[in-house]
Amino acid sequence: MKKLLLAGTATLALTGAASAEDVKLGIILGFTGPLESITPNMASGAELAINEVNEAGTLLEGSKVTVVRADSTCVDAAAATAAAERLVTSDKVQGIMGADCSGVTGAVLQNVARPNGVVMISPSATSPALSEAEDDGLFFRTAPSDARQGEVIAEILNERDIGSVAITYTNNDYGKGLADSIQQAFEKAGGKVTISAAHEDGKADYSAEVAALAAAGGDMLVVAGYVDQGGKGVIQAALDTGAFETFFLPDGMYGEALVEAIGSPLDGSFGTVPGTDSEGATKILDMAKEAGFDGTSSYVGESYDAASLILLAMQAAGSAAPADYKSKIEEVANAPGEKVYPGDLAKAIELLKAGTDIDYVGATNVELIGPGESAGSFREYTVKDGKFETDRFR
Repeated sequence: MKKLLLAGTATLALTGAASAEDVKLGIILGFTGPLESITPNMASGAELAINEVNEAGTLLEGSKVTVVRADSTCVDAAAATAAAERLVTSDKVQGIMGADCSGVTGAVLQNVARPNGVVMISPSATSPALSEAEDDGLFFRTAPSDARQGEVIAEILNERDIGSVAITYTNNDYGKGLADSIQQAFEKAGGKVTISAAHEDGKADYSAEVAALAAAGGDMLVVAGYVDQGGKGVIQAALDTGAFETFFLPDGMYGEALVEAIGSPLDGSFGTVPGTDSEGATKILDMAKEAGFDGTSSYVGESYDAASLILLAMQAAGSAAPADYKSKIEEVANAPGEKVYPGDLAKAIELLKAGTDIDYVGATNVELIGPGESAGSFREYTVKDGKFETDRFR
């Protein structure tokens, strides 16, 4: 049954029985692959919003929302495209929450969403290249671009008196885009990148990669990889050989699974992950706790916000057809309007019905700029005593 659910060939009615008026929303994330430890919480975040709307029972005059899950694998573009194609052609979804990783997100956008005119909002695809992608007004994201993350990382490195770094990155769109962004921003600020080298995921031994990084040197190693894959392997190999003692951990490396795997040697390492200390961030943590999942996990808030924006845009348009509601997404996301936070979706629907503008702040201080881009905020953290401790927000 699990395989059927992840492949998108079975649907889950979240509230009530299915009917002809039901709205179908696809959730495509890497339930298998290098982010599989965090994607269940991301899906739960999106489904939290869907359940909230279904409990209200007022979306589009009583339509219920049914979610269909599909597996992007995070890294296999062909598999992600096939899964998304099933969502659109077989399951007839009217919007997609996802995908997650940048490469598969780009593939789904060009091969499925655009040809079929389906809106997609990614909670976690951060490659700067997606800012330039042709999208016909169908693609949005609630996580900020890595162009911004690179600037933030450079600021943090300078503030912590790190003069030089080696960079290793997962060999895909996400890793290369983030590594380039970090290098450009860090060097512009006067720092030195001794080496920027790709690593492949799925290897059993990263000693050769670590040897090259160690030979180049640097005050610390920046690991732009994945928490369940090569990034973790590179860190372990670096610790085993004494090549590096501290690591910078961007968003793809943030996850309890990393601390559990590495243990106390990770203490003192630090990094960034999208996040905010807003009122909405506190609310989503409480809501997730009540629902029985970890709201502190990466991209939970962004996933809640992505699903919420799709549903509220439908209400604003008075239609679940992507061609009708795609132009409403930025309208409901941005000022002016009455502010909407997690837990306020029923109220937001009523406001829209009354013709009142809303400003969806959500869990992550949503503000869409440019072509569906998130302005975004980041949480700076340090690993202390085997836990991620927040230092500040930027």
